[in-house]
Amino acid sequence: MVQKAKILLVDDRPENLLALEAILSALDQTLVRASSGEEALKALLTDDFAVILLDVQMPGMDGFETAAHIKRRERTRDIPIIFLTAINHGPHHTFRGYAAGAVDYISKPFDPWVLRAKVSVFVELYMKNCQLREQAALLRLQLEGGSPHGVDEKEPAGLLAELSARLAAVEEQAEALSKQLDDESADAAAVATAAHLERKLTGLRRALDALEPGAGGSAATLPSQS
Repeated sequence: MVQKAKILLVDDRPENLLALEAILSALDQTLVRASSGEEALKALLTDDFAVILLDVQMPGMDGFETAAHIKRRERTRDIPIIFLTAINHGPHHTFRGYAAGAVDYISKPFDPWVLRAKVSVFVELYMKNCQLREQAALLRLQLEGGSPHGVDEKEPAGLLAELSARLAAVEEQAEALSKQLDDESADAAAVATAAHLERKLTGLRRALDALEPGAGGSAATLPSQS
């Protein structure tokens, strides 16, 4: 069973959180509420999120300050942030959002279909990265002389074939996603994230190929998963 991605919704107004949940419920992912910047930062201490929808205008710690804290933490700095605001102060205000680390900046009232589409892209990228980390963990286990549960450690060739097949499935999905982003003229941030994922997949494929018989596999080095 595929684990669902978590999406963090941050807004001080309960009715806005309810509206976001109604819009994003069709994605069938786990939606987590936070009614303040402080509550959002607390949630980020223990859970991993695919994307954060962050209201700009909040009492106390506003969206910009919250985003700054998120980007300063190593654990959370790479999580995409979509800013939501009911006030349009012009280009300077929008620039401040991007400078704070947002991948997108949407003014209310927003088109539910557009918001859902944007969030779905980052959820899909997150799921692909999770799959990639799983493949890397299996490879590391093999390089260290271990054996994944359910795989006969006396048959390394069979393990390599299984890893190669799993990686091929991820590669195929990543390629389809990249083509979809190109076709839909997606946000530059989403395209860049997809390209980064493809680069990691390429490195992982090279490491796996180096493990094949006759390729000098013992010297293979896995790519960084940062």
